Amino acid sequence: MTSPDKRSATGGGQTDHRAAPAEAPAQVPPQVPAEPLELVLITGMSGSGKSVVLRALEDAGYYCVDNLPPELLLSFVDLEQEVAARRVAIAMDVRSALSLPQVPAQLQALKSRGVQVRPLFLDSSTDTLVRRFSETRRRHPLSGEQAANAGAAAPADRQHALVDAIELERELLADLRDQAHVIDTSVLRSAQLQGYVKTLLSAPTSRLTLVFESFAFKRGIPVDADYAFDVRMLPNPHYEPALRELTGRDAPVADFLRVDPEVGRMFSHIERFVDEWLPALARDHRSYVTVAVGCTGGQHRSVYLVERLANAFAGRWTTLKRHRELDGH
Repeated sequence: MTSPDKRSATGGGQTDHRAAPAEAPAQVPPQVPAEPLELVLITGMSGSGKSVVLRALEDAGYYCVDNLPPELLLSFVDLEQEVAARRVAIAMDVRSALSLPQVPAQLQALKSRGVQVRPLFLDSSTDTLVRRFSETRRRHPLSGEQAANAGAAAPADRQHALVDAIELERELLADLRDQAHVIDTSVLRSAQLQGYVKTLLSAPTSRLTLVFESFAFKRGIPVDADYAFDVRMLPNPHYEPALRELTGRDAPVADFLRVDPEVGRMFSHIERFVDEWLPALARDHRSYVTVAVGCTGGQHRSVYLVERLANAFAGRWTTLKRHRELDGH
């Protein structure tokens, strides 16, 4: 007789010969898809600040390579993907002029492979570039043999040769400029440029980013503007003593401009124009659109309108704002 504590679970003292149920297979946690590689390609005019941007991105955690020959771009990206790199920044310039025409097709190939390509083109006015080269006494990459006779040439001849080299560089880089987000560094200090690039790259890549920029006409129209609006005909708070030292970000200036019907009409016209054409620009695979608003000093009217426009579009598009004459001051 089988003692109660020796019985099987079926009772009656008989042994159950049925197979024990198989253990459920261990659940394999779902694999998290690998993050796509983000590639920031920095091109632009010599003397426009590419090294400044590269240092800023290195500080932000990007693996940075300066002056990579275009022939090595695809194989370099393959290598970075093999080691599971996440953020890479590459600078190219006109020293690779003969192979630069390859780059637009290479960028399209990388996009088709899932790489998040973010091309930036740094530009400056010719006058600014001439001044920078003159101050640093650096030789322009396209100056060629002209530099050998620079000591004997008259200053006017040297400047003329430098301007010719800059304009030739513009021609050689035109295709890259057309496919990139252009940043005008003409009046930006290094710290301003670094901060702006970090803010720009923090925006998501999945949709178009709208940049509103205020500026002063007395310092020139930004060369990175896709659209520029002149608001100098609006009432100017500069002539109100209590408002002169304030900016369009201050409440008294905003109150002064908000009640003026002409300011309201200008805001409505710009808003309607941008709102109507942004969907078409997004369908055209544009990553960034810069809308510049200018007044005389870039302190009151343009700043107020940029603040108001950025707030109006923030709920519909990824929106950034930049005040060229105020940021960094």
